[in-house]
Amino acid sequence: MTEPATGSLRVDGASLHYEVRGSGPLLLLIPGGTGGAASFDPIAGELATEYTVATFDPRGMSRSGLDDPGAEQRVAQHADDAFRLLRLLSPGEPARVFGSSSGAIVAVHLLTAHAEGVERVVAHEPPMVEVLPDAPAHRALVARVTETFRVEGLGPAMAAFAAGLRKDGDTTGPAAEVRLPPQVAARAERTMADLPYFVERIVPAFMSYTPDVSRLEALSDRLVLACGQDSRGELPYRPAALLAERLGTGLRHFPGGHTGLSTHPAGFAGHLREALRT
Repeated sequence: MTEPATGSLRVDGASLHYEVRGSGPLLLLIPGGTGGAASFDPIAGELATEYTVATFDPRGMSRSGLDDPGAEQRVAQHADDAFRLLRLLSPGEPARVFGSSSGAIVAVHLLTAHAEGVERVVAHEPPMVEVLPDAPAHRALVARVTETFRVEGLGPAMAAFAAGLRKDGDTTGPAAEVRLPPQVAARAERTMADLPYFVERIVPAFMSYTPDVSRLEALSDRLVLACGQDSRGELPYRPAALLAERLGTGLRHFPGGHTGLSTHPAGFAGHLREALRT
């Protein structure tokens, strides 16, 4: 696979590391969790046969350092970072955007705040729990995770977070281990260093985000809401399903679960191609 071209973009309070592959219309991939640009390595090369594929490390993660390491994080600022990348890499031409998990929240806000720069957004399992009827329970989950991190540390906080994401009524232990390809497992080890930042500042800020649903209704022809076919009943699945029903857009199902782009890359890339076209 051809190595991507890399660059750095100065934004307010941070410097963003980004990577570019291929040629054609711009497709910006916004990562979730602590994955960074590398989380899209399994699918970026495949998509680069049709698109100019741009990936990046969100502010505060991996190679995108913050001027102030203690700065609070906001969805709107992360979306503005993405918009600045669009203006740099596709000036005057609306781009296609894909976001996964917390990156899907950024993609949704990017659409509502900067629609002029976006032709189509595919949002895969954005955990926008504030749209759910039981949102107070999920606020309590976030507060519990934050307090557990402060008092007990990262491991117990991640355990509390994982328990809160399980399917409704699932009181069993952790799901069976998913065997990842070796290169994905190695990448997972590299991203462990970003977990404290993610738990302490991304999770509370992003899971308290409330989308502008009336604005999304006006832009629904540009929005594709997607979930993993194995994610039914899990917390990240429910906001996308509810919004798709409310907006009347239908909900697309991609292979695998919440991390399907890593566990089922070929099938995931094919579904994404289709979602970007129709």
